[in-house]
Amino acid sequence: MANQKTVFEIDLNTHLLKNVSYVASPNYDERPNDINPELIVVHGISLPPQQFGGPGVVQLFTNQLNPLEHPYYAEIHQLKVSAHVFIRRDGQVIQFVPFHQRAWHAGLSNFNGRERCNDFSVGIELEGTDDKPYEPIQYEQLAKIILALRKAYPTIKTENLVGHNDISPGRKTDPGEHFCWQTLQSSLNKSAEQTQV
Repeated sequence: MANQKTVFEIDLNTHLLKNVSYVASPNYDERPNDINPELIVVHGISLPPQQFGGPGVVQLFTNQLNPLEHPYYAEIHQLKVSAHVFIRRDGQVIQFVPFHQRAWHAGLSNFNGRERCNDFSVGIELEGTDDKPYEPIQYEQLAKIILALRKAYPTIKTENLVGHNDISPGRKTDPGEHFCWQTLQSSLNKSAEQTQV
């Protein structure tokens, strides 16, 4: 179930969200030259494809995906990938990689002429698909996490917020056409107002 707190906070000793489930992924390494996060990349994922609520994403990010459980798993079970954070359809948040480490989420990518976006970005996966709307609670949780990231890492400028498709055009389509950036902005505005009360 979702954590309905007004705000999320990041512990700058551990670089983890406070009071959020942490499932350590082995798929990460150090950011080069102690680069701080500068970019937030929004992704969409469902495993098996078009199915929600199962353990597939957690298993993928922890190298525990069973290739016999689903035909698609046989194709991807050897991938070594991760994201910093995963937000389920019900709003539950799971963190896999501390924010000061490099998660392996973007692949071949380019942001404003800078390649290797994993080096300087935070990857946030939303449970979803390109052809279905995301849930309101996912936008709310995403907005709270974005605000926490901007507070903890001032190097993340307001405009440095993109979809995977923006940094890997032609190769990736997520979070998809049903991801509503306007809804996210409204959630960001609402969450920012709540933190000032």
